[in-house]
Amino acid sequence: MTAVVIVAVLLLLWLVTGVRVVQQYERGVVFRLGRVSGRVREPGVTLLLPVLDRMRKVNVQVVTMPVPAQEGITKDNVSVSVDAVLYFRVIDPVKATVDVQNYAFAMLQVAQTSLRSIIGKSELDDLLSGRENLHQGLEVMLESPATGWGVHIDRVEIKDVSLPDSMKRSMARQAEADRERRARIITADGEFQAAAKLAEAAAKMSETPAAMQLRLLQTVVEVAAEKNSTLVLPFPVELLRFFDASTARIAAEGSGDAGDAAVEAPAQGAAVPAQAPADGS
Repeated sequence: MTAVVIVAVLLLLWLVTGVRVVQQYERGVVFRLGRVSGRVREPGVTLLLPVLDRMRKVNVQVVTMPVPAQEGITKDNVSVSVDAVLYFRVIDPVKATVDVQNYAFAMLQVAQTSLRSIIGKSELDDLLSGRENLHQGLEVMLESPATGWGVHIDRVEIKDVSLPDSMKRSMARQAEADRERRARIITADGEFQAAAKLAEAAAKMSETPAAMQLRLLQTVVEVAAEKNSTLVLPFPVELLRFFDASTARIAAEGSGDAGDAAVEAPAQGAAVPAQAPADGS
C-alpha cells in the first residue's frame, strides 16, 4: 500500500511539473521529441508531458519596430536620409518559430532593404508630399516575406526625411520665390478688378450728372469728418463744362480770324504791283 501511495505521489509530481500557463497575449508551440506536436496552445492552463514535451511561447501582440535611417539617392539624384517605423504581429506561431530563427530581426533587415529600394525608385517630391503611396509600396514589399514567416504587416510609415543643408537652403529660396509670385499675382488681380469697377462706376456717373454731384458732396463730407486743416472748395461740374465749351469756341473763332487775315493779305499785295507802271508813265 505504501508503495502505491509513493508511486501515486511521484506520478502527481511528475504531472504537476508539466503544467504551464499561457498568457492572453501569447500562444504556445509544443515540441515533442523535437517535432511540433498537436495544435497551438491557447491562453490558459495547458499540460505537457515532462521530459518529452517542450513549449515555446510566442508573443502575438503588435510589435512597434523603428527602422534606422537609411541613406540613398532619389530618382532625381538628391541625397536623402529616411527613417521609418514598422508595425507587425505574429499570426502563425508555428511558422514564426520553425521557419525563421528570429522573425523580429528578419523583419528589421527586410524593412531596411525595402526602404533603401523605395528611396531609389521615388523622387524627392514623392518623399515629401506623396507618402501615402510610399507607405503602400513599402507594405507590399514587406508583405511577401512576412507571410512566409507567419507575420502580418499592420502598417509601415516614413517618419522623417533629412536633406543636405544646401538642398534645404535651395528649397527655402524656391518657396520664398513662389510665395512672392503668388502675392504679386493676387495684388495685380485685385488692382485689375478695382480698375474695372472704377471704370464701370465712371461710366455710370457720366450718364447721370446728378450722381456725380452726390459723389462730390459725399467726398466733401468725408474730408470734413477727418477734422484736419484741409480747405475744400466745391467746384460745380457744369461750370467746368461751361469753361471747356467757351475755350473751344474762342479757339475756333481765333483760328477763323487768322484764316481771313491770311486770305486778305495776298489780295492787297497783288494790287500794289498793278498800280506801279501807271505812276511811272
